[in-house]
Amino acid sequence: MYLIIVVLLSILFIVVGTARFKQHPLLLLLLAALGVGLATGHPAPELIKTIGRGFGDLLGAIGLVVVLGSVVGVVLEQSGAAQRIADAVLRLFSEKRPALAMASIGAVVGIPVFCDSGFIILSKLSQHVARRTGVSPAVTSLGLAGGLYTTHTLVPPTPGPIAAAGNLGAEPYLGLVIGLGLIITIPNILLITWWARRAGSSLIPSLPKKDTAETTPHLPSLSTSMTPILVPLLLITVASFGSLLGLAGSLTRVVYFLGNPLVALLLAVFFCIPLLRHSTKSTLFQAISEGIIQAGPILVLTGAGGAFGAVLKATSLAEVVSGWLGGEALSGVGLLLFAFCTAAFLKTAQGSTTSSLVITSSLLAPFAVQAGFDTGIELALLVAAVGSGGMVASHANDSYFWVVSQFSGLNSRDAYRSFTVQTFLQGLVSITMVLLLYLFL
Repeated sequence: MYLIIVVLLSILFIVVGTARFKQHPLLLLLLAALGVGLATGHPAPELIKTIGRGFGDLLGAIGLVVVLGSVVGVVLEQSGAAQRIADAVLRLFSEKRPALAMASIGAVVGIPVFCDSGFIILSKLSQHVARRTGVSPAVTSLGLAGGLYTTHTLVPPTPGPIAAAGNLGAEPYLGLVIGLGLIITIPNILLITWWARRAGSSLIPSLPKKDTAETTPHLPSLSTSMTPILVPLLLITVASFGSLLGLAGSLTRVVYFLGNPLVALLLAVFFCIPLLRHSTKSTLFQAISEGIIQAGPILVLTGAGGAFGAVLKATSLAEVVSGWLGGEALSGVGLLLFAFCTAAFLKTAQGSTTSSLVITSSLLAPFAVQAGFDTGIELALLVAAVGSGGMVASHANDSYFWVVSQFSGLNSRDAYRSFTVQTFLQGLVSITMVLLLYLFL
């Protein structure tokens, strides 16, 4: 019981420090790691080594993947490729389904591009679609915001799901994480479409009356725009399913190599080169530099979460909780629900989706094996459960809430009634899908 209290106090320390006192999670995670280690009798020299190993091991597993994913996102943003993809999706769904179109656009663009910057990039397009289709701009804004948010929390190469996969030992199965994340995205898009029309139709955002859509001249072709997204996703997915099926052979080894997330995203960077001809803001050198800058804070936070997780793993937390639960390990469904509730609590309390995913996955790592989660599908579903909790719920302590409200022209009260409720519903739909997949797969 003492260890459980220590861990809960460490989490409370992180939550209160970030939410109430606005301190950086890096400092709080390291202090929490030290506090848990010292309070549980970890020898000081060994504790320092454990923290260093936890930081380095996690960054060694996913660090370069995060950087390369950031570089791809920068190029898509600055070359107009994101705009080209958005235009194509809008044509696909026609002007009769603006909320569905914007949710789908957001889900596609949100895979490589951070949801904050993705919403900023596409907010003018969202307003243009609203004018063209005659709906309230709130409808298209909610659709776009929800689509971006879904893949941001569920589908690598965004940092949160990658960090969770790394902490839970699911990095060899990133293809499965991607595949299951995309499956869970589908009912999310349907929910977002329904909610955006229901909640957004009566809202009147405060936007400039004369506002035209901003587009990048000489946009790249759709195939060139989609290639940096589709190639790595396809390679990683094929390699992961090949590994799951136990395929072997010379050709298979080549597929495994190309499907390694590091190699796949490195190839994606090279496929970005043709896009740079359409960018007036960036060369490949500048895009890599900006991608590194964007990835830096995330890498540091992710590594600190790995350090915190390493200290937790070094304790007897799993055994203590097992005894606390009456000697029984958490069941499969129980672990998934525990993952969801923990991530939801952290997300709602301190605002950062990435932080909630990192901290929750660090905390859960000791329990995964005890609950029998050792296959690729089980670990991928556990990552998805953490991501589902990380959706609940975006409000005033989340920077994305303010991006959505300010760029869509919604006041705080309307944003709470529409966008915050939407993110809560998204989390419930996502965990429901996770549980259904767990029961039937």
